[in-house]
Amino acid sequence: MEQAREAGVTRSRTRASDLWMPSRGIRVHKNVPFDVLDACRPYTDSTVSAVVSHLTAAKIHGLYLPRRLEDDRFLDLARPARMGTPRRRRVRGHRMELGAADVLEVAGVPVTTVQRTFLDLAQLLSLDELVAVGDQIVCEHRRSFGPPKVAMVELDELNAYLAGHQGARSIRRLREAMGLVRVGSDSPPETRLRLLIVRAGLPLFVPNCELLDDEGNALVAPDLSCEEYRTCVEYDGDHHFTPEQHGKDHDRDFITASLGWRQVLVNREDMRFGGQAAVTKVARMLVQAGWPDPKNIAGTSLLGLLGTRKDVA
Repeated sequence: MEQAREAGVTRSRTRASDLWMPSRGIRVHKNVPFDVLDACRPYTDSTVSAVVSHLTAAKIHGLYLPRRLEDDRFLDLARPARMGTPRRRRVRGHRMELGAADVLEVAGVPVTTVQRTFLDLAQLLSLDELVAVGDQIVCEHRRSFGPPKVAMVELDELNAYLAGHQGARSIRRLREAMGLVRVGSDSPPETRLRLLIVRAGLPLFVPNCELLDDEGNALVAPDLSCEEYRTCVEYDGDHHFTPEQHGKDHDRDFITASLGWRQVLVNREDMRFGGQAAVTKVARMLVQAGWPDPKNIAGTSLLGLLGTRKDVA
């Protein structure tokens, strides 16, 4: 409350009915929409050496979080061990030794860096969830068409950072996740689809690889492409159902077929039941392209798994 007095705010104003007190010494206007960064600011201002970390830092950086963690309204604050754990209402306190490379300021709020946040998330996320976040962090596109996409942290830089923290908790799971991270995946469903294909034993598919015409011009970049069998996969999420995107997708499909590639369209329904429908669809298209399918994955039944025809085996 010392800051309030210094700013000329009276004691009666700090007790007004239009304010609420999330924690001691902090007042917030009731009608202000929740913003995670603004919510952190009073805590870091009033807690010596406090840094926003873990889930809260992940939200500030916009990292993908599973639904079970998205609505968590606790704020993660960390301080050096010698200063004790932050203890406030609605705060999850942590004791962490952080170096200069572990912290940056976001609009004046000290927050753990993307790579440090990724390291800390290893304690909270499953293997596949970590891979999805890792894919997001390193994703970049330098296509010959469309706007470029810059990685939050480049893959080599992220690996080098993690190599310097071999004693961290859950580092074994993190190392396993990094072995599955690939540059180019644009969303968690795309990551999950890629992992399904890998684990099913299908041929190698590369994220967002450009398909070229006879003159070497890049025309499209499918979500996943298998050059060996000229087969690609597109994951059609909810945004693909807008009229504008629907028209773009028609053009994409036409161009892909014109280049002599087989294309598999996968949606959310195909990913149910362990992704059986998605894997089988991809396998059947690969077989048409000449893949020998030694485990007869294409022979897996689709009975009851397709949206419009339940009688297709």
